[in-house]
Amino acid sequence: MMKLIVQIPAYNEEDSIAQVIRDVPRSVRGFDAIEVLVIDDGSSDRTVAEAQAAGADYIVSLGHNRGLAFAFQAGLDACLRQGADIIVNTDGDHQYPGEYIAALTKPILDQQADLVIGDRQVDQVRHFSPQKRLLERFGSWIVRMASGTSVPDAPSGFRAYSREAALRLFVTSDFSYTLDNLIQAGKRGLRVAHLPITTNRTRPSKLHRGSWHFVKRQGATIVRAYATYEPLRTFFYLSLPFLLVAAILFARLLIIFINNDFALPGNVQSLIVAVMALIVGFLVIIFGLLADRIGESRRLMEEILYRLRRDEAARRDEAPPPDRASNDRSDS
Repeated sequence: MMKLIVQIPAYNEEDSIAQVIRDVPRSVRGFDAIEVLVIDDGSSDRTVAEAQAAGADYIVSLGHNRGLAFAFQAGLDACLRQGADIIVNTDGDHQYPGEYIAALTKPILDQQADLVIGDRQVDQVRHFSPQKRLLERFGSWIVRMASGTSVPDAPSGFRAYSREAALRLFVTSDFSYTLDNLIQAGKRGLRVAHLPITTNRTRPSKLHRGSWHFVKRQGATIVRAYATYEPLRTFFYLSLPFLLVAAILFARLLIIFINNDFALPGNVQSLIVAVMALIVGFLVIIFGLLADRIGESRRLMEEILYRLRRDEAARRDEAPPPDRASNDRSDS
């Protein structure tokens, strides 16, 4: 029996959550069951009541506002506990049309992908400002370089995850899951695909306080995620400016030394700066080596976490089906 669960992180979305749920198709070829799970991120309005009235199968209540990244991860864990074979994540503001869910899950059903991301084709989104389009394109290019994937719209939250991908990926950012998850997927060798979609016009994002705040937080996420999986390369890049300064100064001093009949009068300041730059460069590389060794421990911890989550999901599959009349109210 193939089960699809559509998860919807929601924070004060009483005006749109019902429309999002009703837009979810309840019959898609390849699935025997399709369910909707809403993650209530501490909403203070009627989000939960509207979701229940619209037919949400499960409500995961976080108690108070924990942020999008935490809500997304809580949703993945809850979907796995409910026996999902494929999980689709969509937004509570109805930005993403539910009609694309079938196409989004097809590459996973066909075993051609582990993660599929809806490409909003930002160049064609009329309500995006030129500045936002430029930032989206540039940010997605950076993420493609960091992750080794070809996704043109990295910040898109409309995604389909296979069970294996959901078990393997774990959000470490406290801001957003989109870039963090994508870099993880690329570095862990998961098959990532993308699908062109259109979007509905919605209210401004609640996630950030303007473009600069968004760029700053997402930039920090990219650097942190990349350094986590490529520590030696990251620290080598950081050491290059110091090593380059040292090389230039030593080359200059060598030329002076040769031109002055193998004597080096003065130039003490240049010599001190060159030596200090060389020492700093090598120290940064040593930090990279230490970080790489720490990364080995992290990879072992990730494998342990994966096996624990896999075993928990397997026990859930072997247990009797839960009473669908009662929603999941657990705090995560």
